[in-house]
Amino acid sequence: MKKLIFGFCAIAIILSCRQSSKKPTPVLSKQWEDSLMQLAQNTFKVLPVTADSKTNPLTPEKIKLGKVLFFDTRLSKTGNNSCNSCHNLETYGVDNLPTSVGDAGKHGGRNSPTVFNAALQNMQFWDGRATDVEEQAGMPILNPVEMAIPHKGFLIDRLSSIKLYQDLFKAAFPGEKKPITYKNLQKAIGAFERTLLTPSRFDKYMAGDTNAITMEEKLGLKVFTESGCAGCHHGVGVGGGTLQKFGLVTDYRTLTGSKMNDEGKKQVSHKDQDKDVFKVPTLRNVAGTHPYFHDGSIASLDTAVKIMGKAQLNKNLSRLQVKQVVAFLNSLSGQINPEDKTFPSELAKK
Repeated sequence: MKKLIFGFCAIAIILSCRQSSKKPTPVLSKQWEDSLMQLAQNTFKVLPVTADSKTNPLTPEKIKLGKVLFFDTRLSKTGNNSCNSCHNLETYGVDNLPTSVGDAGKHGGRNSPTVFNAALQNMQFWDGRATDVEEQAGMPILNPVEMAIPHKGFLIDRLSSIKLYQDLFKAAFPGEKKPITYKNLQKAIGAFERTLLTPSRFDKYMAGDTNAITMEEKLGLKVFTESGCAGCHHGVGVGGGTLQKFGLVTDYRTLTGSKMNDEGKKQVSHKDQDKDVFKVPTLRNVAGTHPYFHDGSIASLDTAVKIMGKAQLNKNLSRLQVKQVVAFLNSLSGQINPEDKTFPSELAKK
């Protein structure tokens, strides 16, 4: 019996020592919490319900038409691609490829950015050449690699011969004698994309719910803001609002191992000062929109964070700091409306 009691005591002592060796969970003071919340609210914004437009008022009929167009492969020359092919609504609005496969099987030159929350940004494409989602919607359709429609009239003639689109355009643009136009197509797709918003736990936190994100995510938020990441990744999209040089400290190619020499906005403006200037991407849903950067050269979010720290801020973020920042970025993963990613029943009949 004495041996049995001694054995129990020994086990209890061992367990006690193991428990005491664990790092205590840090307790954040109310002052610390309040200060961080204030910092967050001053730097970012809560996601709205829709991304409204003064020039393209949203209506249920226009949004419905836009969704059907978004999923219809007849918007590409040979019928291989739809908008959803590269901006898959099942996978956070991307195809998770470095560069997307076009209508004829060739790859595009840049990584397809997410379409979710894109309407909140004040420019579109990696070089910012489109001002809004309406303008952007019409450009890949005419791109010879992406959807390869030879000219606007080609597509309008195609859609005009389809009863479904005769009815949907008439309902979406009532009172117009010829509602099936390329401009209206752009407006409809843009209207649908303006509803593709993904509220996250971070939005609940921003609205005042301090328990909406974890302690590690809060620590990551602190590192993110204090290290300088929020200098470019701010506002409602946590990015998406400015053009910046990628590689302020060092040539990004030495860090990413990029196989293509993309000079960013310079390819559009032909100005030397625009070399390696790209739109700052939104970080909403970034945990699911891999691979990263304009060329899809980096598969891991941890690696992308570390590269950005060095390339833009000249900081060698520690493993702990990277882990915490990635945790914060995970809190930006939002909820996709199941209705948005459901294939339109109208197209099942085509």
